[in-house]
Amino acid sequence: MRRVYDALIAGCGIAGLSCAIRLKESGLSVVVITKEDDPLETNTRYAQGGVVSACPDDSEGLLRDDIIRAGGGYNRRDAVELFAREAPELVQDFLVGRVGARLAETGEGVLHYTGEAAHSVRRVAHDNDRTGKTLQQALLARARDLDIPLLAGRTAVDIITNDHHSRDAQEVFADREVMGLYVLDHASGAVETWCAHAVILATGGGGNLFHHTTNPPLATGDGISMAHRAGAETIHMEFVQFHPTCFFHSDIKRFLISEALRGEGGKIVDHRGVPFMQEYSPLADLAPRDVVSRAIYDRMAGTGRECMFLDLASHYSGREPIRERFPTIYETCLRGGVDISRDPIPIVPAAHYLCGGVKADLFGRSSIKNLYALGEVACTGIHGANRLASTSLLEGVFWGLRAAGHIVSRGYTIEPSRLETLREWEAPASSEEVDPLLVDQDMKLIQLTMWNYAGIIRTERGLRRADADLAYHTHRIMKFYRQARLNRRILELRNAVVSASLIVKAALRNKSSAGCHHRRS
Repeated sequence: MRRVYDALIAGCGIAGLSCAIRLKESGLSVVVITKEDDPLETNTRYAQGGVVSACPDDSEGLLRDDIIRAGGGYNRRDAVELFAREAPELVQDFLVGRVGARLAETGEGVLHYTGEAAHSVRRVAHDNDRTGKTLQQALLARARDLDIPLLAGRTAVDIITNDHHSRDAQEVFADREVMGLYVLDHASGAVETWCAHAVILATGGGGNLFHHTTNPPLATGDGISMAHRAGAETIHMEFVQFHPTCFFHSDIKRFLISEALRGEGGKIVDHRGVPFMQEYSPLADLAPRDVVSRAIYDRMAGTGRECMFLDLASHYSGREPIRERFPTIYETCLRGGVDISRDPIPIVPAAHYLCGGVKADLFGRSSIKNLYALGEVACTGIHGANRLASTSLLEGVFWGLRAAGHIVSRGYTIEPSRLETLREWEAPASSEEVDPLLVDQDMKLIQLTMWNYAGIIRTERGLRRADADLAYHTHRIMKFYRQARLNRRILELRNAVVSASLIVKAALRNKSSAGCHHRRS
């Protein structure tokens, strides 16, 4: 018997769970799937710094201008204005008030705000350096209280559309419409047909397409690849934001050093301890991320060094001791032999956030009926060419709630007879076990290609080389995929090569440097 839901959500980070909570509270049947075994393991969990929130010193106009300035004017202005006007209040009203998240407060019992790069005021609410984890835990607890089915160990294989997956020949002549997902159950290896009146992609971004990244391994561009294969529009794919400060250590990988350290006075210095950011921007260490990343990359190249340093100890201006203000960073770096209360932190830039993605409107709707995109998988237009720090968590909440509101208000259901005509998943007649070494090798080829030719600094020659190499990899991987017995890793590999190709092709089309897309001849 097929599963049929009002809404099917792929991804259980802040965007997916916010949407699920509002849908469930409105009386709709909703299910959330995640390819991880632990629902806590999301991109949201690793967001350290904080979330933009309403605060006394801020205004709609200030926030709007900061977002557009950071985004280089590539932003969708009506989306930015809507976000600046309505979203900041959701931290107190929804995350704290309804979900029950506990964020840092002052002695007077109000939220404590910190500053970050390119913000004109201190408007970032936080739970020291574990904000994402705190919010993720609170959202999961609220979802459990509401009895929202959250099914782990499931990977979405493909989006089901009427014109491609129906046995009814008349559906080919109808407008394209999403009707569900094919879902792989990791435990059984079976691919099941899950139908839904609305499908919401909240699968995160694609940091793991690059050799150096702050993202967890799960970020392989899954939702973008699926949406593209289904015919949805993607935009701004060239705008991949590199975080300037990732911990440089042989044993500790993917660990982000939050921008909040610079918001509390930390300075980027070279191997002699000399600050240099003032040479690259009047905002110095609080310049937008693309500027800081390129400055560090440039200084590394010019000096032949593998890393630069972030000196917090000599410049800290916070009210708490460093080890209390940044406990996660302190403990992690200490495991790597660096005491951040005394020593400069070795850092390198790393792929961090995809500002582009599936084109989504003011309600999170994609260009295909019934398909919504939320969070990092989506491009709502608020980030433009470069995301303003700490806007992404709030974007996930804001568009998650707006999408849920739209789904509830439209009340659309697909006729049962149409769902009955959908084909079941067809496995290849002769499927082979996947050699994990081959998958790892192909993934590493993609990551190195993207890092070397589509990274912080891009050239026409490098991008064309990447495009050619990825075309070759795509042909080989797709042939491999069609003969393989499905598992999570082969699905991620297919998604990765598709999403990587979209980034490179978009970078080739955009001949101008803007934000985090920087081209040199």
